[in-house]
Amino acid sequence: MTSRPTAGTTSGPPPGPGEGADVVLSYADARGRWVLLATVLGSAMASIDATVVGIALPAIGRDYGTGLTTLQWVVTAYTLTLAGLLLVAGALGDRYGRRRLFVVGTVWFALASVLCGVAPNAPVLVAARALQGVGAALLAPGSLAILEASFRPEDRGRAIGAWSGLSGVATAVGPFLGGLLVQAASWRLIFAINLPVAVAVVVVARRYVPESRDPAATGPVDTVGATLIATGLAGLSYGLIEGPARGWDSPAVLVTLVGGALLTGAFVAWERRTAAPMLPLGLFSSAAFTATNVVTFILYGALSGVMFLLPLQLQQVSGYTALEAGVSLLPATALMLVLSARSGSLATRIGPRPQMSLGPVLVGLGMLLFLRVGRTGDYVTEVLPAVVVFGFGLAATVAPLTATVLAAAPARHAGMASAVNNDVARAAGLVAVAVLPAAAGITSAAYADPARFSAGFHTASLICAGLCVAAGALSAVALRGPRPAPAGPPARHRLHCPLDAPPAQGREP
Repeated sequence: MTSRPTAGTTSGPPPGPGEGADVVLSYADARGRWVLLATVLGSAMASIDATVVGIALPAIGRDYGTGLTTLQWVVTAYTLTLAGLLLVAGALGDRYGRRRLFVVGTVWFALASVLCGVAPNAPVLVAARALQGVGAALLAPGSLAILEASFRPEDRGRAIGAWSGLSGVATAVGPFLGGLLVQAASWRLIFAINLPVAVAVVVVARRYVPESRDPAATGPVDTVGATLIATGLAGLSYGLIEGPARGWDSPAVLVTLVGGALLTGAFVAWERRTAAPMLPLGLFSSAAFTATNVVTFILYGALSGVMFLLPLQLQQVSGYTALEAGVSLLPATALMLVLSARSGSLATRIGPRPQMSLGPVLVGLGMLLFLRVGRTGDYVTEVLPAVVVFGFGLAATVAPLTATVLAAAPARHAGMASAVNNDVARAAGLVAVAVLPAAAGITSAAYADPARFSAGFHTASLICAGLCVAAGALSAVALRGPRPAPAGPPARHRLHCPLDAPPAQGREP
């Protein structure tokens, strides 16, 4: 595509670090598309692992001769370090450069992926997955923050809508790629697909992405806060995962649960009184920001729980191969590809509340339809209807949710707002993977018994469907509708919100 000059954009070579403050990109610009490509690929690389690894879990378990608890740790080790470090990574990006942290995180993630692929046993794989989470934490908050800082106000909503749709599609393609690699060769190759993507991200980011940072973020990094939240989440995760196996009255379980809760509370107390908090609690003074993050926690907890168990249900109970289990989710991919950008545009016109109210309910209805997936696992009558409704719900929800949470935060806190919302989603997944199997009656013994596992999966689907309906109801009550356009000069002369979404009250410039 030939680039055309727009107000505030620069021509010629991209600026070096620190020069990005004067660069305002257009969605129609060739350079704007390159920036979008880099952020989509980076975000997809970090998030695709959840779905790729999910499909590979049965093969990993067979290869290492491990049960459900170890498979939970393969997922949770990644999510734990990711959730524990996202906030400090957002602060580092705001201080030292979002592009710089984005590139460093991409390289780190690729190297950790190599270690995952050659892990000789389950403990090494779990440790490598934890290192992967560190890399993902460094690159994830920069992805959205780069879009917020790089694009001109009137194009940000469209850019973020495209990012949401394409990143979601890349994530949804993960099960297909994972199944193909597991069936054709080995589960170890699922980590190799990150390497060419990482090379592309680094090359494009270094060439086209302008550097940006928060000029007001000059104080020391809040290492105390980062340590408190990381260790608190680690304690809670250990207790919740090991509780069903060791017993909830086990000293190790009790100590880690209580310690994790106390450390998490200490994190909040520290953030309130420290002069340079990692998490500016003032962000939550916006009702829209708080409500949208609560919706994120509920919805993504439900999504993470079901997506952890569904590949196991299809392979362990319904007899699907890894490839068949991955292909079964492709209709949701197609729906997100076709509808996500349109969903973002619709939310711009009518406000986010209608879609964020209806979308989670549709996701929940899809989960209810998973109750029909049993031993036969007939794709057309049992799996496909659930996947289609599930996909419609995701397409309706993801773009408006993302735009709303960023629009509700001050523009200078773009990196932090992105990190908070990412962290909320990851923490929700962390809790769901740790708690949902036990809540649904899926123990290590049940994992080895297809009938018992299927009954537990159906219970888990009911629980998660109820959570999705609750998320939709909360959106309907807590989010306000769009404001009517004020009288004044023609629209092309009006100031725009930093995002094409209803402006938050008290938004700082």
